[in-house]
Amino acid sequence: MTSIDRLLNYFKPEHYNLSLQLDRRERQFSGTVTVSGALKHSKDWIKLHAKDLVIETVVVNGKDVDFCCRDDELTISRIDSTIAKQIVVIGFSGKITDPMHGLYPCYYKQDGVDKELLATQFESHHAREVFPCIDEPAAKASFDLTLTTETNITVVGNMPVKNQQINDEHMITQFETTPVMSTYLLAWVTGDLHKITAQTNNGTEVSIWATPAQPADRLAFALDIATRTIDFFNDYFNTPYPLPKSDHVALPDFSSGAMENWGLITYRETALLVDPKTSSLDTKRQVALVVAHELSHQWFGNLVTMEWWNDLWLNESFANFMEYVAIDQLEPSWNVWLEYASHEVIQALRRDALPGVQPIQTDVNHPDEISTLFDPAIVYAKGGRLLRMVYTFIGPEAFQAGLKQYFSDHAYSNTVANDLWKSLELASGENITKLTRPWMTVSGYPVVSLHTVGDHVEITQEQFSIGPNGASAKLWPIPLASNNPAIPRLLNDRTARVPLNDLADNSTILLNAASTSHFITNYHNSIKQRLFSSLGKITEIDRMGLLNEQLLLAQTDLLPAADLIDDLISYRGETSDAVWNVISLVLHDLRKYVEDDDPSDDRLRRLAADLARPVYQSLSWNSQPNESDADKLLRSTVISLMLYGRDAEAGRQAAEMFRSSSVEDLDPDLRISILAHAVRVGLTPSIIEDLIQLHQSTVSSELREDLTVALTATTELSVAKNLLDMIKNPKQIKPQDAMSWIVMMARNPHLRELTWSWLRSNWVWIESVYSSDKSYDAFPRYFATILSTKKQLEEYVAFFEPKRDNIALQRSIDVGLSELRHRVNLIENQSSAVRSRLAQLQPIR
Repeated sequence: MTSIDRLLNYFKPEHYNLSLQLDRRERQFSGTVTVSGALKHSKDWIKLHAKDLVIETVVVNGKDVDFCCRDDELTISRIDSTIAKQIVVIGFSGKITDPMHGLYPCYYKQDGVDKELLATQFESHHAREVFPCIDEPAAKASFDLTLTTETNITVVGNMPVKNQQINDEHMITQFETTPVMSTYLLAWVTGDLHKITAQTNNGTEVSIWATPAQPADRLAFALDIATRTIDFFNDYFNTPYPLPKSDHVALPDFSSGAMENWGLITYRETALLVDPKTSSLDTKRQVALVVAHELSHQWFGNLVTMEWWNDLWLNESFANFMEYVAIDQLEPSWNVWLEYASHEVIQALRRDALPGVQPIQTDVNHPDEISTLFDPAIVYAKGGRLLRMVYTFIGPEAFQAGLKQYFSDHAYSNTVANDLWKSLELASGENITKLTRPWMTVSGYPVVSLHTVGDHVEITQEQFSIGPNGASAKLWPIPLASNNPAIPRLLNDRTARVPLNDLADNSTILLNAASTSHFITNYHNSIKQRLFSSLGKITEIDRMGLLNEQLLLAQTDLLPAADLIDDLISYRGETSDAVWNVISLVLHDLRKYVEDDDPSDDRLRRLAADLARPVYQSLSWNSQPNESDADKLLRSTVISLMLYGRDAEAGRQAAEMFRSSSVEDLDPDLRISILAHAVRVGLTPSIIEDLIQLHQSTVSSELREDLTVALTATTELSVAKNLLDMIKNPKQIKPQDAMSWIVMMARNPHLRELTWSWLRSNWVWIESVYSSDKSYDAFPRYFATILSTKKQLEEYVAFFEPKRDNIALQRSIDVGLSELRHRVNLIENQSSAVRSRLAQLQPIR
């Protein structure tokens, strides 16, 4: 496959003067863009990106020229190449369309009245859908933006408003000139909005915006977090936030979680708004992390931008890591590194073990490949994990000093990976390039085996793989991060040996303490036995990591799946919610071995309830005065497990709370568990209709998400068919939310076959709505993680293999096929032993 022809090689834009007239009612726009820049070759043509635009006029240096459009490029010919600075003026028009990229409408209701905003989403390469430009990250330029809109609305952009005036029936808004930046960061939102505002310590104005359907008190939490986060990053990076304002807008329709447009960050409503009365603790934490993530981009990605999409990780991996650094400083009681270990780490380890998955640094040879790069488990989670490994290896002071140097050297420009490593090397004295290169450029990670051989402990690395990968010669430089100082700091070779006499205490040898490196450990025989018998002596993050390692090993022939049952029993009495999240994950994974066997399924449910019961009995259903956040989260987790375990007393309590309270007044940390239980058992004859009606009427996006989880927990196929019919109606289920409904229904064993059939029957609709969206390749990816039978594998092959010629889907299909084949074989080989071990269990006392 040939590489993309980058237009920046021929013409370097320096400034855009963009004037647009937006006609929301007619769903169209028209405008003029003046692009000034320099030719980088001696020929008589310029190429710009332009997609789905009608190009009406082109004038270069005051003269008419020839032009034509093909393959999303506007070619302008017969220019005078001897002129140093080219001035290109283009008249054009385009359409406002529903897909959530380019310029699109956002729909919402206020007091029963249908209303709209207009918003932009230009990442990764959608600016070309709104104006001709060089739509590449290295093509940085400054922008003057003027928007002509309807009157009596709010218009916000990257920069403060310079001038605004009413002209007849239109409002003309002119913004201050932006700094030089990439085209994908240009943004605006128009419509009826309200805001609350604060200032940072150095005077930056921070505002949270939402539609008037959202009460003002839902904006306050994000404002506090955003203001404090900018102050933190100003100090941490020793580089002031470079714009005069920082706007954050909650959009009713948004495909991703959020987008870091410079000075105008846009979000899904669920990622920004927090109801002080009804939002869960988990929602507050997630909003804080997302806000910090997007604000870190104002430096990583905006001030300093990757040169090309193969280094997307320079944006996303850093934001993934820095969101936790910031929130850990702002809210230390939340202990967000536990959240990191139970979410980012597990996500990265699961995905990166699959044959064929992309490495962090990935070549891009076709525009449709760009959207596939945004794999949350790799370019976000694995990349962030790599940066935490470097951070831990060189120490926080050297890491921070290196970042300060990086911003000082590269502000307002573009970089590649080596630029960052050089800054960190200067600050630390370590060879960071040598350490990181193997992790960056190849997929996968090692399993480090630890076992006693005679009078020494042998440490061996090999590639870990879930599925067929063949023999691998890959070697990684692994920071072992052991709790024992006799263990080497780095494992560079295949094998290392440590004399037993050098180990001060070999009873609890632990590698990868605090889960700071990207590998897993296979503890053999007596080393594992001693570790499990000493669980109370190791930290909760390491208890969590140890159990997750067993779960991963059980996806291969390195550990029998039935052994997970005894590993779980060792964790009975655990009191950390983060560890209980992994216990829940193991129980959920064991379900695949028993779903088609009711007696075994009942035994697994009883095991879940038996494990959770001691903690359940120590916590009441109601929050206590001065109760810790950890206990609130723990209560939610164990109650969910007790209900999964069909515990009669827990079921009665859930039913009583449902009947004695409105849905809105339920404890937000227990709301999902209570509602899902009520749906599963049909607590009232009209429960489905009532919850659907509430889903349609509430303005709380968080409550809508909770209702989605509850409704998709149904076991009734007739209900499920109705829900699937709703998915295609955007007035009932927003396109941004449809994926969640489909995936949750597919994960429900009672609805899986129906949902899988629906997906195949409605693929034409899915293509029409999502084929240009970054989420498009998630359909084959998610279903590959869910399906589990030979029949479903055959159907997956028959349905998706013919779609491999679609570059946007190809990698997800290939990885999905390998993953699904392995799971089917694993279930066939391991189910009997898992069911036999469950049958042997006695009630746990």
